[in-house]
Amino acid sequence: MTTAAAVSESTVEVAGLGLHVEEAGEGPALLLLHRSTGRHGWGALEDGLAASFRVIIPDLPGFGHSERPDWAREPRDLAILMHQLVVRMELNDLTLVGLGFGGFVAAEMATMNTERIASLVLVGAAGIKPEEGEIMDQMLIAFEEYVGAGLSDESTFADHFGEEVERDVKDVWDFSRIMTARVTWSPYMFNRRLPHLLAEVQTPALVIWGEDDRVIPPIVGRQYTDALGNAKLETIAGCGHRAELDQPQRLIELIAAHATA
Repeated sequence: MTTAAAVSESTVEVAGLGLHVEEAGEGPALLLLHRSTGRHGWGALEDGLAASFRVIIPDLPGFGHSERPDWAREPRDLAILMHQLVVRMELNDLTLVGLGFGGFVAAEMATMNTERIASLVLVGAAGIKPEEGEIMDQMLIAFEEYVGAGLSDESTFADHFGEEVERDVKDVWDFSRIMTARVTWSPYMFNRRLPHLLAEVQTPALVIWGEDDRVIPPIVGRQYTDALGNAKLETIAGCGHRAELDQPQRLIELIAAHATA
């Protein structure tokens, strides 16, 4: 994917690990945590946010170009490292945005310490066991099938990834799946302790869900909203699990409005 933003790259050392960080834009700091499928470059969401924010996107530990913490066994471990990254980069009054698995990590971060977090946005976040239905298991299916299921209309898959998915995209997916399996395998993609800890999070939170999400049941959006101490829910019509691909402009608008409220 191409970008109109001027993107800088750096390596930040945290707990003896080199974490790859990209950033672009100026303004209030916004930390964006990516999905379990890893990052595939800057797209419409990142460019749109960079028009109003200093957008900081780390490769989560064990993903992309960041070194792998062999000791990490749950998303909460990654949340600790992300807090250390925030301190190391001296980020304050931060808007923390998490997509899917990144939302799981963001939610865990919020239960630990919100001193530097001014607002929280969870987009189709994993982390809570659905009261109805199940979270789709990406370990059992191919990249094309899993990502396609995350779109409102699977026929648009080729618009985003081409008729034939490039080898480097599949390599990112395969590499990401290793770390995803390490930290989410049992139970898969949720933490039974998380809902009980979220009630103490008073940071203004926005929970965003695609109306047509087939990867994580939309009921989880309501569960997050009810569990958090100060949250509201926005449902996007005509949108699947990957709102940044289905409805990027609407997602940008919701994030910006919440962060500046």
